Amino acid sequence: MYAFNYHRPASLADAAKLLGSATDGKFLAGGQTLLPTLKQRLASPSDLVDLNGIAELNGITVSGGSVIIGATTRHAAVAASAEVKKAIPALAALAGGIGDPQVRNMGTIGGSLANNDPAADYPGAVLGLGATIHTSKRKIAADDFFTGMFETALEEGEIITKVEFPIPKRAGYVKFPNPASRYVMAGAFVAETTSGVRVAINGAGPCVFRHKEMEAALAKSFSPDALKGIKTDAGSMNNDIHASSEYRAHLVGVIAKRAVLAALG
Repeated sequence: MYAFNYHRPASLADAAKLLGSATDGKFLAGGQTLLPTLKQRLASPSDLVDLNGIAELNGITVSGGSVIIGATTRHAAVAASAEVKKAIPALAALAGGIGDPQVRNMGTIGGSLANNDPAADYPGAVLGLGATIHTSKRKIAADDFFTGMFETALEEGEIITKVEFPIPKRAGYVKFPNPASRYVMAGAFVAETTSGVRVAINGAGPCVFRHKEMEAALAKSFSPDALKGIKTDAGSMNNDIHASSEYRAHLVGVIAKRAVLAALG
């Protein structure tokens, strides 16, 4: 690990100011990706701006038909929240299945979304529920937020402050995890919302995406049988030592049906 300056601001304004004055600064949330990267000397930021001292970024509230989760809220807190379990059980279950206990007690929802790892869980929930990402500058719809592998619509210095999830009529999330790392090899978040059915696929491709053909089929009949015969293009799937693109394309269909079953209870 290279030397860096460490800062722990108490406000969003101070955080933005510190990052703006740094030669090559980085925000630190849970650090589940950034810290291993620093330890391997794959990055050498001049400054780390720790967001965990900013009280307004942490916490969970349910209000006006939405579940609102602060950016530095830990996965474990979301998984254990009685309010989340009641309003969106699939979201609580997703958070409870991320990584291992150590990761769940350190990782944050804001950090996960800002990093946008193809194998992360939270992007599936955000896109599947049609959430809104609130930042220090604006609001970003889920459909506009994820732009590519490890890429988002966030601008330089922009801080995720909270995520607003509309409470769906029903939702389900199922993933096929890598048995060693528990990273998602293929996952599906299916939700029946007030504006229609949404199906988000994570882990299988370079970036989380909506499966429009599945959405159309489930809009007509919300049942696993509605997905019979629907194929996923293998050419757009990831291909690595863990699974071929063809295998991941097949997994998408299997996992999506199970997610529908989970939503149906």
